[in-house]
Parts: sequence; C-alpha cells; structure tokens
Amino acid sequence: MSGIGVVLNPRSRRNLRDPGAALRLSRRLGSHGVVREARSVDELYRIAEDFRRVDIDVLAISGGDGTNHVTLTGFLDVYGGATIPRVALLRGGTMNTVANSVGVRRGQPEGLLARLIRDYAQRANEPLVDVERHVMRIAPAGGAAPKYGFLFGTGVMHGFLAEYYRSGDPTPIVAAKTLARGIGSAFVGGETIRRMAEPFRGSVELDGGTRWPERDYLAVAAGTIAHVGLSFKPFNRFDERPRAFHALGVHSSALTLVKELPRIHRAESMRPGRSYEAVASRMVVRATSRRVRYMIDGDLHEAPDDLTVEIGPRVRLVVVR
Repeated sequence: MSGIGVVLNPRSRRNLRDPGAALRLSRRLGSHGVVREARSVDELYRIAEDFRRVDIDVLAISGGDGTNHVTLTGFLDVYGGATIPRVALLRGGTMNTVANSVGVRRGQPEGLLARLIRDYAQRANEPLVDVERHVMRIAPAGGAAPKYGFLFGTGVMHGFLAEYYRSGDPTPIVAAKTLARGIGSAFVGGETIRRMAEPFRGSVELDGGTRWPERDYLAVAAGTIAHVGLSFKPFNRFDERPRAFHALGVHSSALTLVKELPRIHRAESMRPGRSYEAVASRMVVRATSRRVRYMIDGDLHEAPDDLTVEIGPRVRLVVVR
C-alpha cells in the first residue's frame, strides 16, 4: 500500500473531548493512506505490524508528547533493527515539546495532515523535508521492556509534571501557572516546591568511566532535543557529537535553580558548581532507595531498581513545508 499511516489515541484528553477527530482525519487523508485508532498497547502493536506489512512511507501521529513516546516505542519494538518510516508529528496533545523543538509548525492535526498530504504528493519533485534525531532507550533493571523517548528526567522534572497533571486539565497556560507557583514557593520555602523538587538520591555512571557521586540531585536528566517545554532549553549540547545525548546532574537547591532559569531559557549552561553535565551515549542511574521516579517525554513512570539510559535508533521527523 505504502502511503501515510495515521495513529490516533482516542483516549487522549483532547480526543475524548472531540470524538469525531478520527473520522475527520480519515476523510482528509482519503486514498493517501489509512487512519487507525490505538485504544490499548496491544492494539498499537497490531497496528504497527499491519503498517510494517503494507510498508507505509510515513507514520503520522495525532497526539502530544506522551502519545508520540508510546507510539514510537511500539513501532521500534515491532520493526526491530529495521528503520521505521519517517514520522510526522500532527500535534493534537496537551504537550507538544518535541514538535516545537524540531520546528514542526503550529496548527491543528487536520491542517498539518493536509500539508503533509500535499508534500507527500509532490515528493517526486520536492523530497520530504525531515529532521533527524536519536531517541534514547530507557531500560529498567530486571529485564522489563525498554521505552524510547527524546527526554528523560528524575527529581524536579518528574515532580513538576506530577504537580502540573494534578490540575486535571493540563494546558500550556496551566503549565505556566504551575511554573510560576513553583518559583514563588521556592522563594518562601513553601509546600509546593517541596513536592515539586523532592530530590533524587543516587549516583550516575557514564560511558568512559565517569561517575557522578552518590548524593541528592534536584534532577538527573538527559535529552536528544534542546527543549523541555515553555521554551526552556537545558540540553543545549544535545547535538555536540553524533550518537550521544546531553546529560545533566543538577545538585543545586531549588531556589538556585530558579535563579538559573533565565540562562536555561537562553540555552546556556548553568553556572559552575550547580550541576554536572556530560555528552554521553550511555548512563546508568542508580537510586539509593532502589526506586526511581522518572519521566519520558512527559509521561510519568516508576522503576524499582536502576535504570540504563543509552542512545537509541535514529528517527526521521518530517517538517512540512
């Protein structure tokens, strides 16, 4: 068949409010491909197997960062060592950090799909434009299935998102208000910042023999894109060398991190003495408590033991003209 295969998560907050989204996307796509709804992980894997069998050219994902992360994990598992199709991020979620970071224009899924169809139809004369990024492979100890994503973080990165989701209706405005509330709480030592900035205690081993000592970390984090949301860019060295990610071990106080936010917004590294940083292809995160709360691309997870974060496959992300 080739063509465009669209995966839509009908259980996302946005699609629950708009149950007609799949039908509209299907009508828009017409004979250029097929739209499939993934209501469960098992169904997602069946979709990936079907799309591989018919050899689709472009995998279009209608959803935000969480949907993208789960969909990419499923497709990478099904394709094994084979290269997955180009990926078009149609947005449609409450968080679209990856799309923003690689230059996907803002818009609704239907409009972005229409532009993708136009570019796809003209690809013989004007090849599709894409941006290449590696995902990271995040694997808990004990043989649990690995997950793939562009962003990883413990400590305050998990805590901020948990506070953000606590609102029940996450939006960019709510994210900004959550950040403002956290900043205010940091200056007075309030309960909000204590929840958001619960430290991660542990150590980190990096490839090449580097080790960050056991201590309290405000965050241990890594990214293969610069952004983490709200235009903050802590992973400014993500593309410093091939097949590597930018790793950070922030060990400052929450208030000191707040004072560093203008630098992070400008894609500048934190000042000395506030964090460890490295460009690496592998790191092992060891938690003293034997429990790691972490996030991948905005999704919250918990592991009972160590985590290994390593560079994963390359993904070609379509940027429509």
